Parts: sequence; structure tokens; C-alpha cells
Amino acid sequence: MVGATDWCTHPPDLKVTRVRGTKNPDLGKIVALEPDLVVANEEENRRPDLDALREAGLNVWVTRVRTVPEAFSSLRRLITVACGAAEPEWLGEAEKAWSETRNEHRREAFVAIWRRPWMVVGRDTFAGDVLSRLGVDNVFADHPERYPKISLDELRSTRVDLAVLPDEPYRFTRDDGPEAFSPLPSALVSGRHLTWYGPSLLEAPDRLRRQLDEPFRPSPP
Repeated sequence: MVGATDWCTHPPDLKVTRVRGTKNPDLGKIVALEPDLVVANEEENRRPDLDALREAGLNVWVTRVRTVPEAFSSLRRLITVACGAAEPEWLGEAEKAWSETRNEHRREAFVAIWRRPWMVVGRDTFAGDVLSRLGVDNVFADHPERYPKISLDELRSTRVDLAVLPDEPYRFTRDDGPEAFSPLPSALVSGRHLTWYGPSLLEAPDRLRRQLDEPFRPSPP
């Protein structure tokens, strides 16, 4: 690993050249690093930036993941085909962990990812599939947009069992988010375990299930 975005936080002790963010990458710095492979994502990275890297002679691998099974197949191809490395032990263990999930008691929820304006998880998303496999159905799963803007009034009037509030991309906390939907309980969950696919998949089922089963109930205003 020779470079990473300014937002890459794992492992915590990663010491590589930082190349800004996914929406404003320092293309010159990336090219100067002369990597054998640039890993991108179809949701996070813009096509013009990827085209520029390819025109500079770099190999660009773009991931597209909308479900948990796709995450495992994509990771397996990236590691073994693109990087030519052996499949890590954690990948098989994580796949087994997800095959054993149970969801007999189903609940309905919306998943807020931003406020000012309020935005939620819509159709065909990895986060939505993660929650579905843990027994939580996204009420906006049939929305025409994948990440629609929904007014606060509409969210408040939506009949659900709980609001799911991750700590990224917007950092929802007990003091920032749940009060908007009181008395509806809010599940404050790890954004990394809800939206990332990598080694975090191994512990995601247990951690998310605990957070979903212990929602925060804000005091009445």
C-alpha cells in the first residue's frame, strides 16, 4: 500500500501518502506514486477521475457492491485476481458469520445518512441488504432513488418501528439526531459495520444486531 484517501482510517497506524478524498483526488500525486493498482468504487469515485488515471497508464479496479454476497465475491476477486494474493482466513470466517444470521422477528425502519437536508438509504444498497439480513426492512427500499432526500415531516409521519442512525457519513449521536424523531426509538449503529465491506464484515452481524436490539429512546421534549 503506497497511498490512501484522507478518510481511510483502518488500520489506525496506516502510514502512507494521503491523496485527498474520493471526490477530489490528487491525481498528480496518485500518478507519481506509480502504483500497480488503483482501487476505486462506483459510488464514491467519479468517472472523469478514473478515466484520467487510466489515461496516465494506471490500472484501475472499480468495485460495485449492492449486497452482502456481492461484497464477498468482489473482495475475493480483488484480493486473489487483482492483487494476486492468497485468500485471507478472515474472508471465509466472515462469509460463514453472515450465513448464520437469523431474522425471525422483523422490524421496519428508515436509515438516515444525512441531515440538512435529510437523506436516507433508498433502493439497491449494501446497507439496506445488511439490515434486511438482520431482520430490519427499509421502508424506502422501493424508492426510485438510491439515496433520496426526504423531508423531516415525511420521516416523522412514516410508520416504522425505529430510526436507524449510523455514525457516518453523518455522525449521528444521542445528542444529534434521535430528538428529531422522538418518541420513536433510534438505533445508533456503527457506520463502518453497516456500510463498509472488508474485515469489518466478520464482526458486523453481532455488533449491528446488538445495536439494533438496544435502541436509544430520547426523553420527551
